Parts: sequence; structure tokens; C-alpha cells
Amino acid sequence: LLSWLRFCLENTDPRTRGRGIQLLSQVLLQCYSLLQEKEVLHLVLFYESRLQDHHLVIPSVLQGLRALSMCEVLSPGLAVSVLKAIFREVHVQSLMQLDRHTVYSIITNFMSTREEELKGLGADFTFGFIQVMDGEKDPRNLLVAFQIVRDLIAKDYALGPFVEELFEVTSCYFPVDFTPPPNDPHGIQREDLILSLRAVLASTPQFAEFLLPLLIEKLDSELQSAKLDSLQTLTACCAIYGQKELQEFLPSLWSSLRREVFQTASEKIETECLAALHALSACLSRSVLSSDSEDLLDSFLSSILQDCRHHLCEPDMKLVWPSAKLLQAAAGASLRTYHRITRSVLPLLLEQYTKHTQSSQRRTILEMLLGFLELQQKWGHVEEDESTLLSLQTPVCSVVFSALTDSSVQLQLVGIKALTLLGSLQGFLSSSDLELVVDHLIRLTLHEEDSQSSEAAMEAAGSLAPTYPKVFSGRMVPRLAEELQSGRAEREESYHNHRSLQQRCLQALAAVSTHTSIVRETVPVLLQHLQKVQKGTEARNTQDMVSVCQSLHRVALQCQQDAEGCWYFHQTVVPCLLAMAVQAAMQESTHTLLGKALLEEEVLAAMIPVISAATTHLSSELAAQSVSHVVPLFLDGEVSFLPQNSFPCSFQPFRDGECLEAQRRLVALLMAFVCSLPRDVAIPQQEWLLRELLALSCSCNCPFTATTAAKCFAGLVNKHPAGQQLDEILQLAVNRMEPGLAEGPRRMQALTLLLWVTKALVLRYHPLSSCLTDKLLGLLSDTELGPAAADGFSLLMAESPDVLHKGCHADVRIMFRQRFFTDNVPKLVQGFHGAGPDVKANYLKGLSHVLNHLPKPVLVTELPTLLSLLLEALSCSDRVVQLSTLSCLHPLLLEAPQIMSLHVDTLVTKFLNLTSSPTMAVRIAALRCAHALTSLPTTVLLPYKGRVIRALAKPLDDKKRLVRKEAVAARGEW
Repeated sequence: LLSWLRFCLENTDPRTRGRGIQLLSQVLLQCYSLLQEKEVLHLVLFYESRLQDHHLVIPSVLQGLRALSMCEVLSPGLAVSVLKAIFREVHVQSLMQLDRHTVYSIITNFMSTREEELKGLGADFTFGFIQVMDGEKDPRNLLVAFQIVRDLIAKDYALGPFVEELFEVTSCYFPVDFTPPPNDPHGIQREDLILSLRAVLASTPQFAEFLLPLLIEKLDSELQSAKLDSLQTLTACCAIYGQKELQEFLPSLWSSLRREVFQTASEKIETECLAALHALSACLSRSVLSSDSEDLLDSFLSSILQDCRHHLCEPDMKLVWPSAKLLQAAAGASLRTYHRITRSVLPLLLEQYTKHTQSSQRRTILEMLLGFLELQQKWGHVEEDESTLLSLQTPVCSVVFSALTDSSVQLQLVGIKALTLLGSLQGFLSSSDLELVVDHLIRLTLHEEDSQSSEAAMEAAGSLAPTYPKVFSGRMVPRLAEELQSGRAEREESYHNHRSLQQRCLQALAAVSTHTSIVRETVPVLLQHLQKVQKGTEARNTQDMVSVCQSLHRVALQCQQDAEGCWYFHQTVVPCLLAMAVQAAMQESTHTLLGKALLEEEVLAAMIPVISAATTHLSSELAAQSVSHVVPLFLDGEVSFLPQNSFPCSFQPFRDGECLEAQRRLVALLMAFVCSLPRDVAIPQQEWLLRELLALSCSCNCPFTATTAAKCFAGLVNKHPAGQQLDEILQLAVNRMEPGLAEGPRRMQALTLLLWVTKALVLRYHPLSSCLTDKLLGLLSDTELGPAAADGFSLLMAESPDVLHKGCHADVRIMFRQRFFTDNVPKLVQGFHGAGPDVKANYLKGLSHVLNHLPKPVLVTELPTLLSLLLEALSCSDRVVQLSTLSCLHPLLLEAPQIMSLHVDTLVTKFLNLTSSPTMAVRIAALRCAHALTSLPTTVLLPYKGRVIRALAKPLDDKKRLVRKEAVAARGEW
């Protein structure tokens, strides 16, 4: 081998010499770490001499030098020697791309390991690199070259007299004009080059005198991408520039920025202009002034005010908002710029508000004022003698209060925003102002005709209440309670939206309950009203109770992050709701009409989230304290912990007897409580409770009670520790379900139990889940239970709102849907092919439910094997199957166009047929899919264009507006 290598290296043919050096270089790339210092020295001297050889040899020589540049035992001075030789002997830009990249790699290696040696070259190293890079065009090499320039500057290499040359050799690529070729294996994007070049240009103030004129020139061009790149680069430069670098160019920069904001139709360019102006103002604010230097910031802001301020006096003209945005961008840069701008602008805006009387003009002015007020929040509390805003407290409050009483809803909404903002500024509102604020919010909440203003006022009250709890609990809550308890709240109806004043009171009480001290005032009012409604006999009592429960639910959610408020709400509300429900159930048992509305499914369903939200965030200690009372209530009839606990008979919800049906309905409230407990809380008498729930779910004639018992059983099973006790209770459940599913009057109850228990086990990856799922699959061929079993697959895959979700501490394993899909979809497909024609739809429905809840990336990978079944499902007469399949196909048309293109003929036919479905939801979904078809390649769609456009003319005349809307969008896209 050595003799052959010697023959090659001494050969007169350059190609032969090149092959010899190539072999040697390849060997060195494999074993450079094993070389000794003397070996490296001799090899470096050899390779340096070869740089003078024929151009065919040079690529292999560079590969060898790259290997040697990675050697740790390289003698001092050799790195400089190698680079000098390359700079002197090699015309880098005449080499191929890979060989040029090798040169950049050698330089990079030496810069990372021999920094001090290279710095010893002084500016010669910089000049040598400039020669190497000059004329580079390949994006792969440019990314490396830009990094080298950044390192030159960041590591303080000497640039000497070559600053302008270094700038020129990099800035010639600005702005970047690069479009990656299709299927580019290197993955270099235009954005990569832009960011890399920007990091170079914005790396040193030494480039400023050359870069800023370039940026101004590109800002004046017609190319939008050049403008954007220039603005973003200017913003980046401001982070390292000072007054010295900017002084000469400030007038031109401001002129360009102002012109772009005033004239551009591009939102992107406007945003970047404002960001650049903000950065310029911040840069000037950072500069420390000497006693004899000009205050550039003050003169710069004066120019901005001079060019923009007068436009604020013309609220109907198109330049008012661009001017306001420019002023706000500058004002937001620093506390100093904020004072300078607002000192001039705020008095003008207040004057203009008074001067103009039209609501639309006042709204524009107030929105501009709001923009400046929002900037105050950035600086926190400001001393009184420094703040322009504090000196204008009275006129600002007057303007905002004026807006709140205006007849224009839009002006009111802006006024409410401004009011909320003023309230958030520490020390701005006086005590008398705060009382007036609360009075305005009460008036808007209860008596404003438009619901937008009413709802905005409620939200504002909720935002301000934590800051001023005493004012709101002492002034707003009593007024709301008075309105709620007076006859007016029951008699008086709201305006065009037919919402009662009572409902607004309830919503406002909930909205303002954002502080524990206020919660202690509002919760008794809400509970008192619920008790009052319970005693009534009017038909609307059910809806009234639901409204109170919805307000309580909102309060519960707002209390969850505060331990004190959460525990107060729980120990106050949960026993009260249970006591009222038990009282109503016993009165029902004794055939008393009072309180009957409380036992309606709608009311119980509204109470469930209240109890659940009040329980989920309890600490384990407090939850254990509460569960020791609630579970004995249902198992033992222990009512001593309930308020007003003198009941006419005993509470025995799990006892048999038709007269106890009302008591059994309250298992829904037990479910809400025990299924929301943290997993580490032990439930007393749990095995007994599980047996009672299991028996109730299978034997109860009331579907509502049977379902809630099944859900409660499932929720407890899901959290039950694995072991013999769990296995026994599950076996007992299977033994109860199997005969119930086989025959008898309660097959549906047995199916409901099967579904919920299966879901509980699927979520926690319990081994029995596959057995229960197989039972469910077997029921798809049942003519009676098949459709309901198919719908059950949606229950298994979907998020449950009240039990078995992470929010109530259920055991939910990651990717359970993917696992269920993998285990069961093949069985669904097999069952479909073997099923009779009368039950095939059940399999399609079950499949579509599973696919509809599957993460889309997973579905796309399985699409080729399932698409034929999905297309067949579109022909099914069951509207649920059709709707579920369409909702499954819609995202696939957008995310997997290549696969869907193979079936475009079938898809077009099916979608167009379903646009005439008798079901509105199916027509809408079909039109959306027809719209989504346009994301397929144009060449695929063109043969169908005329046919689709003609077919979509019919739904344009559909009797339903929502259908017509989708038809217009789809047909327009085609």
C-alpha cells in the first residue's frame, strides 16, 4: 500500500497524484486523533506544499488539511501557516461547492481551537477571509460563512482598515433573494439565510455608517420583502447602537417610517415600522447624555409630535390612526418617552373629546386615549410630580364617565375598557371616583338595553373587584342583592333579548365574585335566592334554578385558585345544595308539590358542575374531611351535617320502593362529589357504595338515575387501586351485566353500565377493558341494541364533561385513543365485512366515531387502509353515520391531499349527493367537504369543475341561511 501511495504521489500525472493524496486524506479523516505531534508537523508541511500543485489535486489536499485542523496536537504556529498558505495559494471561489465548504470548515476549526494564534495575524486574517468569501453564492456555504463573520466580530478579532470591505462582502446578499428548490435535501430555507445575515449586519456598531444608508435605500424600494427585511434589521441594530451611530440618519429614518405607516396597505409593514420606531426611541433613551451634547431623543420626539400631533384633531380622517400608532410606538419605548409624548398628547385628546360631539368621533378619540393609558401600565406606580396622567385625573375621569352614559353602545364599550384600565392604575381613582365607578357598572349591568354593554360591565366589575374588594362588597353586592330580592327582579323583563333582570343580577353576582371577601357576601345571596325559588310553584322555576346554579358554578371556578375561598365555597354551598335536594326529595316522597322543580333532570344536571368544581381543587386533607360526611349521608342517611336538617322522613336513596324514586335521583349529586375527589382520598365504605351503585344502575326504571349510578360506579372504578378488591367488584359487575344484556326489560340500562365501565377501564389501560370492548363489538350485530352500541364508541373516545376526565383526577393514560384504535379498528372492519346488511351501518357508525376522535396525524397514516370504508359509510342512510364520516373526512382533505386525490371521483359524487340531504347538518358538512376538495391539486380538480359548479347552484337557494352561506363559499372557491 505504501509503495503504491509513493508511486502515486511522485507520479507526473496530476490525476494519479490526486488519487494518491485523496487516499491519504481519507485515511487521515478516519485516524487524525491518533497522530503524534511530529507526524502532524510533517503532514502539514507536505500538504502546504501540495497547495501549489495542479488544480485537480487541490480538493484532496483541502480534505487532508481539514483532517489535520481537527488534531489536538497541532504545533503552535501551524494553524497560521496553513491559513496563510490557503489565502496565498488557493483561489477559493473557483473551487466546487464542496471544496469551498471544506475551506470554511478549516477556518471554523482553527477559530474554535487556535483563537489566540489567529488573532496574532491581526487584520491580515480578516482580509484573507474576505478574499475567501468574496463571491460566494451557495446557501450551504453562506450559512457557514455568515457564522464565521459573526465570530470574527463577537470574539473581537482585529478588523483594522477592512471594516467596510467586510461589510460589503456580506451586505451584498441583502435583502436575501433565495427560493429553495423543490424537494431540497438540505432543507435550507430563505428564513435561515435572512436570520443568519441579519445577525451579521446587526452585530457591530462599526457597520452603522454603511448599513443605515442601505436600509433607508431598501425602505424606499417597491419590494415588500425588502422593506420588511430592512425594518426587522433596523430593529435588531437598535439593540446595540447608540446616539453616535444614529444621529446622522435619524431624519431620513423617521421620514421613511412615517411614509410607510401613512401610506402602506400592508399590515405587516405597518407592524414592523412601529416596532422599528419603538426600537429607535428605546435606543436613544438608553444613551447617557453629556453636559454639552445635543438631546437627540428630545429632538427626535419633537419631530414625531410635529408630524403626527395635528392629525389627532381630525378623528374622521384616515391619518388619525396611523399618527396615533406612531406616537404610541414611540411613547412605549421608555418612561422618558412616555412622559414627553403624553405631556403633549393627552391634554389635546381630552380637549378634542369635549370639542367633538358625534359618538363615532368620540369613540375614536377615546380609543386613542385608551392606547396611551395602557402604556402607563408598563411602568407601574409613578410619582405624582412625574406623571402627566395624575395631573389630568379629573378630566380623564370626566371623559370616561361621559362615555359610559352615551347612547352609543360602541362608545360605552370603549368607556368600560378605559374604566377597567384606570382602576388598575394604583392610586389613580379617588374614593369618590370608585363609588361612581361602581354605580356606573351597576347601571350598565342591570339597566343597559344592549347585552354587550351589560356583559362588558360585568367583566369589568370582575376585573376591578380583587383590587377594591371593600368597595364592591360594600356597594355593588348589596345593590344587586336588593334588586334580586325585590319584586322588580321578578316582574321586570330586560329589553330586546328577553333576558330577565333577575338573570342579570345572578350573572353580575357571579362575575364580581373574584375575591374571597366578596365571595363570602355573594354566595349567601345566591343560596338564599335558590331557596326562595325552590319554594315557588311557577312553571319557570326550573329555568330560574338553572340560572342560579350557573352563577354558582362560575363562582366555584373563580375560587379554585384560592385555597381559602375554595374551602369556604365548598363547605357553604355543597351542604346547602344537598340539604335542599334531600328536602325536595322527601317532599316528593310525601306527595308535596313544593320544591319539585329541584328534582328535574335539568336542575340536577346544573347542580353537578357546581359540586364538582367546588371539590376538584380541595386539598386531600379537606376533601377527606368532607367525604366523611357526604358518603354516610347516602349510605346511612346521616343528615346531621346538613343545615336545616329536620326532615319529615329518613333519607334512604339505595333502598327499594317506588316512593323513594325521588331520593334515588340524588345519586347524581353523589356522583358529582365522589368522582371529583383527588385520587389519594380514601372513600369510607367504598366497597359497599360500589355494590349499591352497581345494583341501582341495573335495577332502576328511571334512565336518568340508572345512568348517573353507572357513571358514578365507573368514576370510582377508574380511580380504585389495582388489586383483588377491584377484580372482585369488576367480576360482580360483569356478572350483573351479562344476563341484563342477554334479555329482559332493562337491556338498555345494562348497555349503559357496560359503556361507562368499559370507558373507565380503557382510560387506565386495565386488562379487562379488551374483554368488555369485545362484548360491545358483539352487540353491534344486535338489531335492538346495535345502534346504541355503535353510538357508545363515541362515548368511549370523547371527553366526558362531568366524570372520567383529568380535571376530576381520573386515571387517564396518554395516547389511550391511539391504543384503542390499534386494538379495535381491525375488529370493526372484520365485523363489517361479515355482518348482515341490516346491521352493517352499526359497524360503520362505530368506526366513524372512533376515527372522528382520533388525532389527525395518526388518522392520516392509517388513511389508505380505511378510506374505502369511509366512502362506503357516506352511502349509509343513517344521518349520524353520514355526519360523523363527513366531519372525519374534512380535515383529511386538507392534510392528506395526495391520498385523497386518488379517490376524487367518488368523493365528488358522494359530497354532491349529500348536499341534497333532508338533514341540514349533513348538507352543511357536505358543502364544507366540497369546499375542502379545492385543496387537492388543481390538475386533479379541473375535470370536475363545471359539474361541481352546476351542482352547487341548487343549495344557493336552500331555505336555511347557514346552508346558503356554506354553498356560496364552496361554489366561489370552485
